[in-house]
Amino acid sequence: MNLKKIICLLFFLIITAASLNAKQTGKTLIVGTKIAEPFVIKNSDGTWSGISIDLWKRIADSLGYKYKIKEYDLAGLINAVKNRKIDIAVSPLTITSERERILDFTHPYFITGLSIATQVKEKTGLVRVLNRLISFDFLKIIFGLFLLLFIVGFVTWIFEREKNKEHFGDGKSKGLGSSFWWAAVTLTTVGYGDKTPKTTGGRLIAIIWMLAGLIIISSFTAAITSALTVTQLETQIQDINDLYKVRVATVKSSSGNFLNSRRINYTEYKSVQEALKNLAENKVDAVVYDAPILKYLIKKDGYSSELRVLPLTLDPLFYGFALPAGSKLREPLNRIILKEINFTEWKKVLSEYLGN
Repeated sequence: MNLKKIICLLFFLIITAASLNAKQTGKTLIVGTKIAEPFVIKNSDGTWSGISIDLWKRIADSLGYKYKIKEYDLAGLINAVKNRKIDIAVSPLTITSERERILDFTHPYFITGLSIATQVKEKTGLVRVLNRLISFDFLKIIFGLFLLLFIVGFVTWIFEREKNKEHFGDGKSKGLGSSFWWAAVTLTTVGYGDKTPKTTGGRLIAIIWMLAGLIIISSFTAAITSALTVTQLETQIQDINDLYKVRVATVKSSSGNFLNSRRINYTEYKSVQEALKNLAENKVDAVVYDAPILKYLIKKDGYSSELRVLPLTLDPLFYGFALPAGSKLREPLNRIILKEINFTEWKKVLSEYLGN
């Protein structure tokens, strides 16, 4: 009799668990999000796409989740997760210790960093020529040229000092001076004719030097011409230390926290688009924000010829999905995220939105 009771109890528990599981599976999850292109994009027809959204769709399909999406601003999204008004926040939310105290996060699905967007300007003409003339590379070329003149002049003097005293003799200092003069004018004008070598060795040196001179002078002329005619892109900002001297903009987010930690003054804008617009209009000098978002918006909004994202990472960032503290969704989501981001399809998604 006891055995029958145990069997009946087990059967009842199995049926109850199955019923509860069915209800859980049939529950429609409330997914909160915030527009942050290219991770979250709201299309003209009201549908959603983007890197984060596409990943969520794949996860929801794999786990059989039903869901509906609600839009928030950043502060509203975090509060909605904290207060359990939504089941998950699908957006490029940076995982920070401050947020981790009130929320749970999945494993990161995207790793990036803060960077700097700044204006690019064309530098041409006299400024560039002067910069080149005082550059270390240019001075090395001049030094090498004088060294070559010295060698050619000295070797020519060795050949000519005894048999051509009229042009290269009359004392060591005067003979060497005449040889250097001859080497210089031969290089630039193929000679004036006032000094000419007469020995076989001297004339052989002269032939080689004249041919070499054609190559040297043409290369030198091309470099100067290039400096005068070819434009060069330059930025006012080269590294993080320059941010202390310029007008910095950002959006209220982890980038603001980073700037505060470095005691860098900044102006806060409501959106990255607004910050970039002010940068293009020269109202600010730099925008600090997540690198992939800056690059995407600069290209999308037609600022490619005016603005550039510097190739440096100020602070590494890890994007994850946010969950209410203690959410039971965390473990199954972590497993499927690790699986999805290692598929080839994930690399195709990234390539579609971010390019190669």
